[in-house]
Amino acid sequence: MALVSCILRGISAYAAADEIQVYTEELNAPGQFGLEQHLNYSIRGTQVPDYPGQTPPHHVLQLTPEFSYGLTRNLEAGLYVPFAITPAGDTFLNGLRVRLKYIAPRQNDEDMFYGLNVEVGRNSLRTSDSISTMELRPIIGYRDAKWLVSFNPILNLGLAANVSHQPQFEPGLKLTHSVSEGLRGGFEYYGAYGALNHPLPSNQRSHSLYVVADMAKGGYDVNFGIGRGFVNAADTWVMKAIIGLPLE
Repeated sequence: MALVSCILRGISAYAAADEIQVYTEELNAPGQFGLEQHLNYSIRGTQVPDYPGQTPPHHVLQLTPEFSYGLTRNLEAGLYVPFAITPAGDTFLNGLRVRLKYIAPRQNDEDMFYGLNVEVGRNSLRTSDSISTMELRPIIGYRDAKWLVSFNPILNLGLAANVSHQPQFEPGLKLTHSVSEGLRGGFEYYGAYGALNHPLPSNQRSHSLYVVADMAKGGYDVNFGIGRGFVNAADTWVMKAIIGLPLE
């Protein structure tokens, strides 16, 4: 999600990112293409830019198609193409990002999973004061017939010369429970804690909590959530959706 304010503003959880998601063990099969459409809307957010050239998040709609391809049973490649529509109706391309996601091999009856997602990208000044960024996202979780828990202790790094290169710690946590066939309900948490070696004081950290529903039907996978930002979050209320589209 955008960088910590005053340090790496563009990719921290202070403002809703173009991708609001906790990663799990799900991967495309080898040779399989995937397409997900990310939709995030800031219902109520700050209207003051954090730095010259930034687009404040208030009433901004972010639309990010994510293209993916299964390379092996344990490795998947992805491409993000983030767009944003401002309250004035202007549409902008906000950069490009590529990723590699690895999930360690598991036995069929094994509930625990773990892996790593590595992402690099080029950003627009409208969304980040670091034109180049990298994300390291460990994936640690558990899934059985009823419960899913996944933790992403994310490290975000600004690579441009004009920003701090200290890794920013931005954890994400997902907890859902099966409600019925094809429907799960639960919560997602996103935080921005500042530099890994010098965490922000507790009263300066950002926290966002989402009530979410995950639905699967007819080849479509949908994640929908309403989120509330606390403490230093630039977005007080955010609506998000991720729609997985069938390609076969």
